[in-house]
Amino acid sequence: MTRSDRNDATTRPRLPGEKLTLEEFSELAGQVGGYPYVKIVLDRDESVLHFIDSADGTLHVRYIACEILGMSIEELAGRLDSFNDEVYRNPDRRFYLGTLARHTRTAENGHGADTFLSLETVDVDTMDQEMLRFFYHRVREHVDPSLRLVLKPAGHRQEGYLAGIPEAEIPRVLSHELYSAASFVPLAAGTAHGRLRVFRSEEEYRADPEPLEWHDIVVMPRVPEDIPRVSGIIHTEHTTPLSHINVMAAGWRIPNAVGIGAVDRIERAGLAGRWVRYRVDVGGEDLLLEAAEPPADRGARPAPPTVRITVDRPDLAPTPVTPLFELREGDHVRFGTKAANLGELTHLLQHGSPRWLGFYQVPRPPRADLLRYLARQLGLPEDADGTELDAAARLLVKEHAEVPRGIVLPFSLQQRFLDSSPELRDAVERLDSALGEGAPRGGAAGQEEGTSRIEELCLDVQRLVRGTPLPEPVRAEIDRALDRHLYGAAVQVVRSSSNAEDLPGFSAAGLYESVAQVSGTEAVLDAVREVWASLFSPRAVLLRRQAGIPLDHCRMGVIVQEQVGATVGGVLVTCNPLSPQDFRNVYLNISPRSVTDVVSGRGAPLQYLCNTMEGGSRTLSLGTATGDLDTRTKELVRRLALISRLLQSHFAPDETYAAPVDIEWAIEGDRVSLLQLRPFHTAG
Repeated sequence: MTRSDRNDATTRPRLPGEKLTLEEFSELAGQVGGYPYVKIVLDRDESVLHFIDSADGTLHVRYIACEILGMSIEELAGRLDSFNDEVYRNPDRRFYLGTLARHTRTAENGHGADTFLSLETVDVDTMDQEMLRFFYHRVREHVDPSLRLVLKPAGHRQEGYLAGIPEAEIPRVLSHELYSAASFVPLAAGTAHGRLRVFRSEEEYRADPEPLEWHDIVVMPRVPEDIPRVSGIIHTEHTTPLSHINVMAAGWRIPNAVGIGAVDRIERAGLAGRWVRYRVDVGGEDLLLEAAEPPADRGARPAPPTVRITVDRPDLAPTPVTPLFELREGDHVRFGTKAANLGELTHLLQHGSPRWLGFYQVPRPPRADLLRYLARQLGLPEDADGTELDAAARLLVKEHAEVPRGIVLPFSLQQRFLDSSPELRDAVERLDSALGEGAPRGGAAGQEEGTSRIEELCLDVQRLVRGTPLPEPVRAEIDRALDRHLYGAAVQVVRSSSNAEDLPGFSAAGLYESVAQVSGTEAVLDAVREVWASLFSPRAVLLRRQAGIPLDHCRMGVIVQEQVGATVGGVLVTCNPLSPQDFRNVYLNISPRSVTDVVSGRGAPLQYLCNTMEGGSRTLSLGTATGDLDTRTKELVRRLALISRLLQSHFAPDETYAAPVDIEWAIEGDRVSLLQLRPFHTAG
């Protein structure tokens, strides 16, 4: 039987009494997120259920329009928005749309497995409680009774509806329950050829005398943020794509995945310590590892790939300590990228932007008109014009978002400090000279000796930066700025802001220091020196060297901000890193304690998706939290996601408005404090 013959047989309507078997499910299934799935359509008028051959990804609406209603593709395209409203939003609709996915869980005793199907609507579907109840029971009638069928709510709204239905009537599984049980999560697609280094714990990694090399593929429970650049990463415990190390891995464009049980599989295959080929596919079912030949010359250390990152030359012209609100995006050459973005953001929150509707003004197939969706999210009629949309966006931002006040120390102030001490100036020159000598000769031993020498010089510079007193004029200028612009702020946070970060291919996430909970002028000055010293850390210097960034092109600005309280903190990116083709959702990591819990990678945050087109949100993972956010905080998070989409448009480098941004934020009461904004450079 040909595939087209099977399509004709298996996508025909199912009459009452006909059951879908697991064998037939497998014949029809496509793959998404590592799960086999089959799309279904319930036709209420005809009292039949359609199981669609899903291997080619046929859209529900296309199947309904072309296969059931006999429409042409051109007719569907001409009325796509109204058609979507009819099948997803009309409470008296003819068609109910959903997806069946197959899941297999290992039994709690470790023996055997539980296979079941989950039924889920499209995430934008507005089915209410009774519609969900009707849909589940009709599908249950058409599935082999030996197969367990559960309902998977498509978002927080449906979770609320299901809470009112006894689980004995409709068994259910939540997204975060499936995520926590997933054995494979692709974090960044890519391929690598390298040596597999396996560690069962961070302690085992720290105790290993052999350092990681750029050509290693590291396997650990959670890879720490201070590892050197490597060729691939495998976490054997769940983590978040937004930890510093995973953001850096995306910037390095290397394959990165969660692979539960990977260590045991590697050891059974005898791959530990061997050269392998490693591949991560976003839509794959598992990470792929296979033995490979090492470099031809086993005694030689392979040369790292040639990378050359362009950095704008720092402007060292005398510049005063400046309040954050006076900076704009173009000031990055004097104050660093982070400070310039925060200054631009402060101005944007106060004055709005002619660009911030841009994301919704560009057609994104299959959506031709996105402004109507924005209007809905802003509580306006769908035909609202640009002036009305702009006014509503401005009100949303003003009511809910702010940037904490602060001051910024320019590059020129750091240079004045470095020039104030002949000993410090000489130490920097020695480091610069060592970096400029090129790769040392003498094979692996010579290279290790050269790296060790650079590390020693880095530590020497750092010691001098921390211990050298600030010249009195520098102290006085910082003190005056603190008095004038941070009066009444009992606690400050001192943040790094370099020109050598947030670059394509070199994110530097977590590479430089920030110091929180700082009180008093002397403590601020100590923290400033600590931030300056982080520019010269061995890891930062060596990573920049690999990226081809000269030391004399790098400077460090410093942000001193009022530290805000927070009941919830986190990081978001205005994309879905787990599904690159998804333009609707903003992905958030949330901690009930602090942003640090998210970016350090040591904790496991809550993970959310918020739809900035049709609205709604879902919890992907609870992490280590004992429960989900309360309803009020969920609503604030949804508003934050919509605000972030407006900010993405303003900071977009081109007129597609598609480049995502990464935002650190904190919530206290009804206010959202925006702490950092930078480009989010995805892998690939």
